[in-house]
Amino acid sequence: MSTTTTMQRKEDVKREWYLIDAAGKSLGRVAALAATILNGKHRPEYTPHVDCGDCVVIINAAQAVLTGKKLQQKVHYHHTGYIGGLKAEKYSTLMATKPERAMELAVKGMLPKNSIGDNSFARLKVYAGPEHKQTAQKPTLVEV
Repeated sequence: MSTTTTMQRKEDVKREWYLIDAAGKSLGRVAALAATILNGKHRPEYTPHVDCGDCVVIINAAQAVLTGKKLQQKVHYHHTGYIGGLKAEKYSTLMATKPERAMELAVKGMLPKNSIGDNSFARLKVYAGPEHKQTAQKPTLVEV
């Protein structure tokens, strides 16, 4: 008995578009679902060394919920590269001013730290409100 494992090639990848509504949903759960779709792990022909993920549009990122005390206590740090250049921003101000950035940070943290993860992250579109520019692609709505 011989079994065969199918390995997908990058030329054979057919990308789909998915729409996720984050209104009233947990930021982490929406990000985890988006990262799974961007990686392509929801497909039966998933191949780890090939970028076989799909495109994701997240709407209503401003209405995503942070559970517990994360809104007051969670802090995003980044370094400018200069001496003393450590910057800190609380998620309460981040969600009030740039909710798209908070969602992007959550998704990017769940993607692989290599070129496949970089290419997958480029296929993510996040919008604070219900309107988006990808209506021509006819994205499929995904429930969280």
